Amino acid sequence: MNIRFDGVTVAVTGGGHGFGRVMARDFARLGARVFTCDLSAEELAGTAAGTTIQTEAFDLTAPGAARGWIGRVEAASAGPVGVLVANAGGVRGQVMHPVDEVPEEDWHALFDINLHACFNLCAAAAKGMKAAGRGRIVTISSGAGLQRSLTGIQAYCSAKHGLVGLTRQLSHELGPYGITVNSVAPGFVPSNPSSVAQFESYGEEGQKRLLQNIALRRLGEAQDIANAALFLASDQAKWISGQVLSVDGGK
Repeated sequence: MNIRFDGVTVAVTGGGHGFGRVMARDFARLGARVFTCDLSAEELAGTAAGTTIQTEAFDLTAPGAARGWIGRVEAASAGPVGVLVANAGGVRGQVMHPVDEVPEEDWHALFDINLHACFNLCAAAAKGMKAAGRGRIVTISSGAGLQRSLTGIQAYCSAKHGLVGLTRQLSHELGPYGITVNSVAPGFVPSNPSSVAQFESYGEEGQKRLLQNIALRRLGEAQDIANAALFLASDQAKWISGQVLSVDGGK
């Protein structure tokens, strides 16, 4: 299977580390003109090192930030975004608290990054994609968008369920314009400080139980998720839309 993205403008959010870093570098290696963003300029510099990837550090949840970034990407590339990978998300350092103890602002913070930012990115990129008559949108949801979350964090689970719904809805709205919209739902991948801390918190016995519930008996790697996203963004997946691909080692 020969997958290339020569000349395609690709926008990847959350490219400072983990899934996003691997995706951005893989797209660039396969010929794409890659733009990525994250909170940390230092992490983004590590992603871009030795490549032509263009980076910008800012908070996607700030008013107008997501739509503004897509506009800047389109201006820099003199054309529409061909592939949007809405990867930025996570628990933002939160841990599980009983529902009656969760501050309202914590709830909103996780919806802002896991769902609202993605909606704004898609809304901004869709106009150019529709005019071009083609496009690929890949959201990065979670196994927590299909069942309960191992984190126990109510807002994270709810927002990821919402992201799955948004993916399926947009696939029908944008399909007539030649745009596919799919999601990758990662299983447990310790690819950032929060997920590493979560795994360590289980202790030896808890870690063994987690692995026993995975058919392949191993944790995921960022490359596993990137491979799925690249496939869904490619022409090999041009008749796949509205799907959620679980990349979780088998359940």
